[in-house]
Amino acid sequence: MADTSGMSGGRVAAVRDDYMELTRRKRLYSGILLAVFVALMVSGFMVADARNAGGFWDGWTNVLDFPRVVVAEAAEKAGELPGHLIAFFPALIETINIAAVSTLFGVLGGALLSMLSTRGLARWPRLIPLFRRMMDVMRAIPEIVIALVLIFVLGGGPVPAMIAIAFHTVGALGKLFSEVNENASLKPVEGLASVGATWTQRMVLGVMPQVAPNYLSYALLRFEINIRASAILGFVGAGGIGYELKNAMSWGQGQYDESAAIFLLLFATIVTFDQVSSLARDRLTHGRKSEMLHQ
Repeated sequence: MADTSGMSGGRVAAVRDDYMELTRRKRLYSGILLAVFVALMVSGFMVADARNAGGFWDGWTNVLDFPRVVVAEAAEKAGELPGHLIAFFPALIETINIAAVSTLFGVLGGALLSMLSTRGLARWPRLIPLFRRMMDVMRAIPEIVIALVLIFVLGGGPVPAMIAIAFHTVGALGKLFSEVNENASLKPVEGLASVGATWTQRMVLGVMPQVAPNYLSYALLRFEINIRASAILGFVGAGGIGYELKNAMSWGQGQYDESAAIFLLLFATIVTFDQVSSLARDRLTHGRKSEMLHQ
């Protein structure tokens, strides 16, 4: 018995020593990664500051000058603000339309690619890596890069922005949708396959009813992101309210009241859609119980 207890104690001590060694090694690696991260951040900031037109440390005290001038001019011309809001409202609608259409195409394309890249659901299982790499490429290329290329080819306007945002949205939603698909039950799919249903019928009737709430939740979240993206793309000539904001800011002092009106429109729109989509996502994912708890 003494030998047995001694052997057990030795094993416990060995396990404890291994655990402590693993902990020390993990802390060492974490410290090295933290040091590398800090070094990269500092060196990146120094390079960016050296290549900037003006030094950051010399100019950071002036960071509030532009907002101060915009607010002062907007307050001085407060009587013209309602007219500016009405004048720029069509450009805001164009921005929302760009985001809505690109989100719709992104949802359709993302749903298709997600099912083609999910094990157990894929139409061609051997092509799963190909479809996954396609979504990786779509996510990796920023919308602004795609928009700049399309503007060079197609000219300015909302179409390049719509294509660019839709392209990126397909990759982003395809990844999220594929993760949702992996949690879907395959029993309805197998049942439909046993009665001779086609692949499309199995996906529409067996998978979509299970994943539709999560699909809609992610689509609403992406719609919020696409509104911001479509406004940003306006700065490179892709139309919408971002293009109007660029023009108002380019004219400089004297037109800053228009910039303030556009800022207000953008802020109100983003906050409104953020709140509405948050409530809708909460209702889709948690149902009526969550709504009653909020009340």
